[in-house]
Order: sequence, then C-alpha cells, then structure tokens
Amino acid sequence: MIKKIINFPITKIILGIGICFSLLVGIQNLVSKPIFYSFITEKSIADPIINCISFFVLLSSYYYLFRFYDKREITELSLKRFPKEMFGGFIGGFLTISLSIIILYLLGYYQIIGITTAHYTLKLFTLLMVAALIEDLFIRGLIVRELENWLGTNVAIIIGMILEIWHVFNPNSTLFSCFVDLVWGFTMAMLFVYTKRIWLPFFFHFGWNFSQPFYGSNLTGLDDMGSIIQSKFNGPKILTGGAVGIENSIITVIFLLSIGLTLYYLAKKEGKIIKGKYQIKSVTNN
Repeated sequence: MIKKIINFPITKIILGIGICFSLLVGIQNLVSKPIFYSFITEKSIADPIINCISFFVLLSSYYYLFRFYDKREITELSLKRFPKEMFGGFIGGFLTISLSIIILYLLGYYQIIGITTAHYTLKLFTLLMVAALIEDLFIRGLIVRELENWLGTNVAIIIGMILEIWHVFNPNSTLFSCFVDLVWGFTMAMLFVYTKRIWLPFFFHFGWNFSQPFYGSNLTGLDDMGSIIQSKFNGPKILTGGAVGIENSIITVIFLLSIGLTLYYLAKKEGKIIKGKYQIKSVTNN
C-alpha cells in the first residue's frame, strides 16, 4: 500500500513540484543571491547570472529526482532533437506573435514610434526564461505527462488547459483572456504530447514571451516587461488585445488554436493520442 501511494501519479506530482521548487527557491535565496550580491554590486549584472543558475538548478533537480524516483530514463528532457526543437520552438512562438503584429500594422492598428534596447534588460530576458521553464517543466513535463500515462491523453490535455486559468490573477484579465488561457493550455499540451519532450513547448513559450515586449506589447497584462520597439496600438481591443497584450488578440488566438489543432490531428494520425495505462481501481485495490 505504501509503495502504491508513493508511486501514485498525484503523489509524484505533489512531491515533484514541492521538492524541485523548494530547491530552486532555497538555492537562489540562500546560496546564489548572498554569494553574487556580495561581490557584484550591480544587480543588473548579478541577477541574470542568478537566473541562469536557477534555470540549471531546476532542470538538474527534476532530472535527478525522477531518475531516483522512477528508475527510468528522463525522456522528457532528452536532447535527441534539441537543436530542431530549440530553434523551431522559439521561431514558432516569435513568428506567431509577429504575424499578428504584421496584420495589425497593415490594418493601421500598429504604429512604430522608435527602436531602442534601453528599455529591455538582460535581467528581464533571463527572468522570462526561468518563468517559462517553471511553467513548462511542471505543467507539461510533470503534470500532463503523469496524467497522460494514468488517465489518457485527452484527459491530460483538458487538465493542462484548466491549469492555465491561473493567469486570471494577472493584471487586466478579462473573460476573453480566460478563453485565451484555455487555448494556450491546449496548444502547449499538444506541443508536449507530440514530441514527449519539454523543449518544443518551452522554446515556443520563450519565443512567445520574448516577442510581445519586443514589439512593445504588454505581456499577459504586465506592462513593466520592457520593450525594444516602442509602439502604439490603436484599434478594437478584440484585435489589439487591449491592456492584456497582443496575445489577447483574436488574430493571435486563431493562429494559436490552429497550431494546437494541427498537432492534435497529426498526433492522432501517428497514434500518439493514448488511453491511460493505469486505472484508479488499480491503486485502491488491496
């Protein structure tokens, strides 16, 4: 019974998130920050280094925890097709936002005022990198993976979609942005389901997050994420995304949903939509 409880998917999810996140926060606050702040006075230099260390701490803690826990190869972190998934994911995320910006520009709803890197820092860049990894490693790499093996792909996708509703706590959220969160969760789950690795969704997420402040847009309602292109959005909120940002544009949502549906079709065609291997009764028996 104890062994079944320890190996129960929900137990794995709770322990995985709890242990890995605790190590991340502990090492960041008790080791990285005290050391680097002690001899680097400029936080603009120290913080990017600390963020990069946090990135590798999170990956390492996840890898070694589940190597020990599951006694298996950690295929979700496999580097088998890493270069393709890295470049393909980042370009895909960046291009999706870029297409929406181009359409708004052609419609006269997007105006470029100037270009400068003075409002965008390396700290913000590395912060977005860590934030994307936390979400993709835990939601896609851990929760969706465990639930897919347990309850099947379709249930795992639905739960992965629902988990993205946490973005409702971001500033300027609307009822439509909740719908966008569900579409985002669907497509991100499909990026993982199709490859069974976190790299494609992670780099798509990273490119997606980087491109919005790059074009001068708010990022999920946040207006303090810097910018490279200083711009002005004029037009209906349904097209520009309003205060949430360009990701809340119906144009962006259509592109995002199209990617998810295409991947679902390909995954189904290739036999990657699976039924769960375990049933609840198998855990509660005896």
